[in-house]
Amino acid sequence: MANALFKVPTPHNEPILQYAPGSPERARLKEELDRQYNQTLDIPLIIGGKEIRTGKTLDVVCPHEHAHKLAHCHQAGEKEVKMAIETAMEAKVLWESLPWEERAALSLKAADLITHKYRYILNAATMLNQSKNPFQAEIDSACEIADFLRYNPSFLEEIYSQQPLSSNGTWNRVEYRPLEGFIFAITPFNFTSIAGNLTTSPALMGNTVIWKPASTALLSGYYLMKLFQEAGFPDGVINFVPGSGSTLSGVLLKSPHLGGIHFTGSTKTFNSIWRTVAENLDNNSSYPRLVGETGGKDFVFVHPSADPQEVAVALVRGSFEYQGQKCSAASRVYLPGSLASTVFSAMEAMVADIKTRTGDPRDFHNFFNAVIDEKSFDSTMAYIDHASKSPDAEIVIGGKGDKSVGYFVEPTVIRAKTPDYLTMREEIFAPVLTAYIYPDGEYEKTLEICDKTSPYGLTGSIIAKDRVAVHKAYEKLRHSAGNFYINDKPTGAVVGQQPFGGARQSGTNDKAGSFLNLIRWTSPRTIKESFISPRDYGYPFMK
Repeated sequence: MANALFKVPTPHNEPILQYAPGSPERARLKEELDRQYNQTLDIPLIIGGKEIRTGKTLDVVCPHEHAHKLAHCHQAGEKEVKMAIETAMEAKVLWESLPWEERAALSLKAADLITHKYRYILNAATMLNQSKNPFQAEIDSACEIADFLRYNPSFLEEIYSQQPLSSNGTWNRVEYRPLEGFIFAITPFNFTSIAGNLTTSPALMGNTVIWKPASTALLSGYYLMKLFQEAGFPDGVINFVPGSGSTLSGVLLKSPHLGGIHFTGSTKTFNSIWRTVAENLDNNSSYPRLVGETGGKDFVFVHPSADPQEVAVALVRGSFEYQGQKCSAASRVYLPGSLASTVFSAMEAMVADIKTRTGDPRDFHNFFNAVIDEKSFDSTMAYIDHASKSPDAEIVIGGKGDKSVGYFVEPTVIRAKTPDYLTMREEIFAPVLTAYIYPDGEYEKTLEICDKTSPYGLTGSIIAKDRVAVHKAYEKLRHSAGNFYINDKPTGAVVGQQPFGGARQSGTNDKAGSFLNLIRWTSPRTIKESFISPRDYGYPFMK
């Protein structure tokens, strides 16, 4: 054991490469895209460091070219899930006993592997399998994941340094133990960085993890797992277990060894998980920690003092980057009547250009790509069709879709004639923005409507030049958004700068990208040591 109080390197946010014409990063990414596009991988489960092939496979395809197969991935059955539990519990004995600086070193090494050897591998996989353009992939599968891996050790150090006071004759200490069981990490398709953080943040705190990657992000998930192995995470600390949600949950949620769940996905799924865990509490050795980031109906609220061009850009970027498939994407906007037509006109011109920049992400000319799968496409088009037929709504921009080659939905703006219209309330998770136009004189009244319309509370923004108006929105929308933006789009949270998460039906608000998330994966033990012990049971009042 080292006789020193170590400090981790000061974390920094990874610089974003721009992939401009003629740049070396552009050439390297294109080369990697070609390599991955022209091969078909056989992706196994990885449990305890061993590759397991079940023979039951799922095709891994490009959403923008769904006939093109990138890989086939083996799927876990009940036998493999039980094997993962046993493996995770065995690995836990050694992993939790390692000094914290050893775990931190692996996180830091993984970050450097990402920004060097794996940058183009992860970006290309994310582009091909999740249909992201180069910039959206870069900020996700290179920069944000590296940020998590560099900042989290610093947050660990911050947590461990929190110690109680001691009175004369005693020494009080707090040890931050890992949880007693395994952590079940359930990760989404839309951010490779979320998959990286949901697995490694509990592991950093001494826990072992069973990871269910999204079935629509298996290529980047597999490369992430290979990266964790290369970084030196011991076998069994993180176990890569693709499979159906019902198969994994049917075993893992009922295990007495379930220590916690790290989840990003739909509110409906998280509610179901919570109910199942509650029903099995009598069988569990502890109360599992449930950490979840779920749905959203994220808003932009525009005051009459706002600049309409700035509003239009915020809406186009906030709503349509990555086809609206961000937890934070703007999906409803409140526009004052005096600005609405100007904002719509500016947006229409931008969307017209976007339509010429839609297609395969391997073509770097394209800004806009496909939604993730056929289920998403069909659901989105059903919402658009409903709006086109409803007397309470109208399509003002876009509204078309085509799934013949890829799952492409045009950037779409719906005007809701009532503030509680369907698409003002329900999450769509697609490039669909719904606008409600309010009278300029009803600003405060409409703020109250915004607060009460949706069950969610993830992100939102106010755009205004009038500072009093900004303050009123800040106050009235206090609980409407866990991440609140002033004069900006409601997307783009950066690790270490804007800790991310929301409450209400948007999750437990445990703030990924801060110490608040990591502290959920600990079970503190208080230790009191007395230097001089009493030798008489009596007290002075007895004399």
